[in-house]
Amino acid sequence: MADIVREIRGPEGVLEVLLDEPAGLRADAPPRAAVVLGHPHPLYGGTMHTKGLYQAAKGLSRIGCAVLRFNFRGVGRSDGTFDNGPGEMADFRAALTFMTARYPGVPLWAGGFSFGAWVGLVAGAEDERVSVLIGIAPPIEKYDFTALRESRKPKFFIQGELDEICPTKVLRQFYGQLHEPKELAIIDGANHLFDGQASEVGDAIEELLSDYPERAEVGGEA
Repeated sequence: MADIVREIRGPEGVLEVLLDEPAGLRADAPPRAAVVLGHPHPLYGGTMHTKGLYQAAKGLSRIGCAVLRFNFRGVGRSDGTFDNGPGEMADFRAALTFMTARYPGVPLWAGGFSFGAWVGLVAGAEDERVSVLIGIAPPIEKYDFTALRESRKPKFFIQGELDEICPTKVLRQFYGQLHEPKELAIIDGANHLFDGQASEVGDAIEELLSDYPERAEVGGEA
């Protein structure tokens, strides 16, 4: 169910957010994990409402997670202006802090879609509070993913077979360099934005993470 939270405090002021909690959440039964997801590039139309990100959030909610999507600075009703990385990393860390305070003691997961995958994966890899990393169509050739290369946290990736921004061959090569545990799901016929196939992103999330941590012990590629 959608939570009533609509904004949080960020480094530049207000960050517009959407918080989804799993159905039937109770005080005596906390969510399986608290998840923060970053959205695709703001200058190319990316927002927290992007279909693939929406479906990822719904998939995570279906497996019992509380999920925070938010608009980076300068997007929607979020204060500030686009900063091409550093500011968005700060926004993401503010979102992590909000989720840590709201769900104390609950595992914290971080990730995102495209540009948001870079922000979420790097910020999450560097943050001791984060235990799981989720990357949807990460633009490997466009940004510095050194922190992810060095991380030994569990990593889960969803990629479109026909991704024109991050070719599958490039992601497979990068994936092969990462530490275990890790897992990769390829969605047949999907492009970078998963046009017409966004619901499959949520399905892939469920497949990869429904039985975590048992699945993470094995690793592999779907």
